[in-house]
Amino acid sequence: MQGRRVGGRAGEGRASLYEEITSKIIGELEAGRVPWVQPWGTQAAKAQLALPRNATTGRAYTGINVLILWGSVIEHGFTGQSWLTFRQALSVGGHVRKGERGVSVVYADRFVPSDERQRAREVGEEAQAIPFLKRFTVFNIDQCGGLPEDIATASPPPLPVAVEPVVETLIANSGVDFRIGGHRAFYAPVEDFVQVPPPAAFFEPINWHRTALHELAHASGHSSRLNRDLSGRFGSRKYAFEELIAEIASAFSCASLGIVPTVRHADYIGAWLDVLREDNRAIVRAASQASRVADYLLGFAPEAAAQVETRGADCAAV
Repeated sequence: MQGRRVGGRAGEGRASLYEEITSKIIGELEAGRVPWVQPWGTQAAKAQLALPRNATTGRAYTGINVLILWGSVIEHGFTGQSWLTFRQALSVGGHVRKGERGVSVVYADRFVPSDERQRAREVGEEAQAIPFLKRFTVFNIDQCGGLPEDIATASPPPLPVAVEPVVETLIANSGVDFRIGGHRAFYAPVEDFVQVPPPAAFFEPINWHRTALHELAHASGHSSRLNRDLSGRFGSRKYAFEELIAEIASAFSCASLGIVPTVRHADYIGAWLDVLREDNRAIVRAASQASRVADYLLGFAPEAAAQVETRGADCAAV
């Protein structure tokens, strides 16, 4: 999603933001590209795998902004995952190069209109807040000049990190009833347990850890945890939406741990497209909840996860 060009006009008004974002995601899915799974580690990706971060604050972007910025990194061949606004570049003594086009990211919030407050007072009900998105433009540091060395200089490649023990620590600390066995991976919401086949059943050992993170993402929705609606039956819109959350959450968790994300359920793409076409806010809501899930899961291995993510982030700040 493109933003303004330096010296040019701002993008479209915020009224079209949901539709613009959703149309972009739909186009990617229809073309067979899954926005939360990028070709990290190939010639198509010049940047290291990591969550995108703000170059001046160090904070990681979340939700739909991760998908937007990942897509831009791949599309334009940027060499890093660090971003900043036009003003932030100036504030650290740098600048955005003339003619560079930024990327529109969004800030989500809710507000209560005055007429809704009045209505709620008159009928004695709670006022209903309306969600909205606000657009702002960021630039990859590849598009900037004059930045301080600690922001603009590439760090050496990260040392190899054994992510498997991190995931195993996460599983043990989560408190989820995690069972190993059988021939398929699933989460049983009524009984509240995860089951995953033994590692030997997977072609690559890391696929077991990817699968575990995906199923744990579902388990996070239990009423005793993040309390999502897990009542959807297979084939329903609710089921597809929950699967969308788990897919994106798994990708975010994997990226934070240095594991290249993959699509676990590509056969659901048609169902995801139906959900997005029906509700142009669905992908924003799903990505927002996915960030909550990833943060929740990574909280069960905070020291190890932080070590892996910090190394990935250092490498991305080029």
